Amino acid sequence: MQIEIPPNIVICDAVRAFKANSSKDLQKKFRFIREMYLEKDGIWSVGYFVSSIGLDEERIRNYIKYQGEKERPQTAKLF
Repeated sequence: MQIEIPPNIVICDAVRAFKANSSKDLQKKFRFIREMYLEKDGIWSVGYFVSSIGLDEERIRNYIKYQGEKERPQTAKLF
């Protein structure tokens, strides 16, 4: 997932809000999630990873865009 956060918002606050809201929304939409997570703490793990993109933004956007598609079969030559 790629998001842009304005400089006046602390990254950990943005991640916390995203995880809390998405957890609530997913639990409302999918019953099996509500049944799996009996505690109301949410469905996400405690940690997260953040990295700045810099000059490779377009490459990362394309990776995210095509992440769910099947990869083309590849063949390997053995000596």
